[in-house]
Amino acid sequence: MTTTPPVLNPRVIALAHYAARALLENVLARHGVSFQQSVTLRLAAVAEGPVERELIAGDVTGALKIDAAEAHSVVDELISAGLLAPQGSSRVRITDAGRELFATTSAETAPLTARVYAGIPEEDLAVAGRVLSLVTERADAELAALTG
Repeated sequence: MTTTPPVLNPRVIALAHYAARALLENVLARHGVSFQQSVTLRLAAVAEGPVERELIAGDVTGALKIDAAEAHSVVDELISAGLLAPQGSSRVRITDAGRELFATTSAETAPLTARVYAGIPEEDLAVAGRVLSLVTERADAELAALTG
């Protein structure tokens, strides 16, 4: 008996997202870090120096679809944990401990990600990337129309 692969739809996207997120959260939990903190820490880690707190909170708000107050709270949590540090009156920077944690969790998730994506042809990944980017763009526009 052959099964027809599912057509891309919200359920398929959600199942893939939550399956991958569960892998990441398993790694993060061993280090006492939440998913929201990980997303925020990554933004600071890939920045080329201190970043405006409003910018990082705005990026977290946009990425996770949370409100600004919650995003600022996550930044505060990372500062309290010594993973981010204030830089002047309006900027934050990643600390050595934050950079080490980011490197560690990235290294621990890399082999999991490699196994998940192993054997998927590059052209399929490119098509999936384009389609999911378009879905994200359109969903963001719909959300902006609903909330704006």
